[in-house]
Amino acid sequence: MTDRPIRVLVCEDQELIRAGYVTVLGAQPDLEVVGEAANGHEALAQAERLNPDVVVMDIEMPLLNGIEATRRIAGPEAANPAKVLVVTTFNVDQYVYDALRAGASGFLLKDAPLSELIDGVRTIARGDSLLPPAVTRTLIGRYADRIRPAGTPAPLDGLARRELEVLRLIAGGLSNAEIATELVLSVETVKTYVSRILTKLNLRDRVQAVVLAYRTGLVSAE
Repeated sequence: MTDRPIRVLVCEDQELIRAGYVTVLGAQPDLEVVGEAANGHEALAQAERLNPDVVVMDIEMPLLNGIEATRRIAGPEAANPAKVLVVTTFNVDQYVYDALRAGASGFLLKDAPLSELIDGVRTIARGDSLLPPAVTRTLIGRYADRIRPAGTPAPLDGLARRELEVLRLIAGGLSNAEIATELVLSVETVKTYVSRILTKLNLRDRVQAVVLAYRTGLVSAE
């Protein structure tokens, strides 16, 4: 475990908002703002050059929108994928869905308190997702028919019975504490199971785990 600060790249086309993010995030002892970008092309160039841990990404940006920039920075084709926190004024299911499909690890509205932005960066840096459980459940469930193929692919074959139970509950939108209560386990034990699941399935975070659970048919939208 390293004690170095979390390296953050801020991508936002509105200068005042970008400056505010940079100031607030840079004031945290465990965060370091290593770069800024005012459009999607700059975001790609800076991400490649700086290799940040977390990218704070606006959706509506000139030249290249935040969804496509996220896909190139955090998607499966990215050479050195970063974790992306999408921050936008648009509280629209389709935006959230597209951002998650592109590889984002979390979603936050611009009118959220700045403390939530700070906590959000820390949350996705440690491998957790930033979506309220209810949003995870309804959003992924609503679009499950678009992302779940027929049959159950092989990846889940490597999971033990208890790990499958935990994955089902993650996909149901339960937090670690709620999973612990449901399965009568300690929160630390649940964290261990979640970490093991992500490692076995080669997943970046809980968001990817939720999507995979629907894709494989482990859970359904019904």
